[in-house]
Amino acid sequence: MNKIILNLSEAIKDAKKIVFFGGAGVSTESGIPDFRSKEGLYNLKSKYGKPYEEMLSHSYFVSNTSTFYKFYKEFMCKKDAKPNFAHEYLAKLEKQGKNITIITQNIDGLHTKAGSKNVIELHGSIYRNYCLKCGRSYSLDYILNSKDIPCCEKCGGLIKPDVTLYEEPLNEMTMTKALIALSEADLLIIAGTSLSVYPANGLINYFYGDNIFVINKDKINTYKQIKGEINDNIAKVFEEIDSL
Repeated sequence: MNKIILNLSEAIKDAKKIVFFGGAGVSTESGIPDFRSKEGLYNLKSKYGKPYEEMLSHSYFVSNTSTFYKFYKEFMCKKDAKPNFAHEYLAKLEKQGKNITIITQNIDGLHTKAGSKNVIELHGSIYRNYCLKCGRSYSLDYILNSKDIPCCEKCGGLIKPDVTLYEEPLNEMTMTKALIALSEADLLIIAGTSLSVYPANGLINYFYGDNIFVINKDKINTYKQIKGEINDNIAKVFEEIDSL
C-alpha cells in the first residue's frame, strides 16, 4: 500500500479537528462531470453557442434567463446522483465522533445526502432556491418542473438558485464559517480540486498547521508545504484507508 495513504490514515486517527476541502473531483464518481479536466464541462463544445463557463455568470443569468435555466437544469441539477464512497467515508468519520468540517465547492448536496452534518457549501446548493422579489423559498423539484423560467407563486418574481455564479461574491457568513474551521484545524485534506478558482483557492491560507494532504488525479500547484500528495481516485483512496 502507498506509504502516503498509510500516513494519511494515521493523521486522520490522530487529528483533533479535520477540515476536508473538496472540489468537483469528489463527485465525479457519482456521475457528475467536473469543469476543468480534459473531459470537463468547460472543455466540451457548447450546444448553446456560448461557453458553458460564461453561461454560469450572473450577467448571463440576467440577460438570458430562459437559456440559463435550460442549461442549468440539464447540466447542473443532477437530482438522481448518489453519494460515492468518498462522501460516505467522511460521513462515517463524523458519526464515529471525529470533529470534521467539510468545506465543499460543489452544489450537488451529496455530502448532506451521505449523512454529513457539518458541511459548509461555499457555492450554495441546487436544493435551495429563492424568489428575488419576496424571498420565498422553493425546492429543486419546483425548478425542474417549471416549463420555462421559474417564477414565484406568491408575487410572480423571478426565482434564482441559491448558488454563487461567476461575478457574484461568496456569502460572507459562509466564508466566515470556513475561515474559522480552517484556522482551528490541525489536519487539512484537499481533494478533487485544482485550487484554481478565486476566492476559494485563497481559503487554505487560513490553515496554520503543517499537516496537509492532497488527493487529486492531477498534481496541483500550491506554495503550501504538504505532507503528501496522492494522485488517484478519491473514493479509492478512502476505501483503502477504511480497510486498514
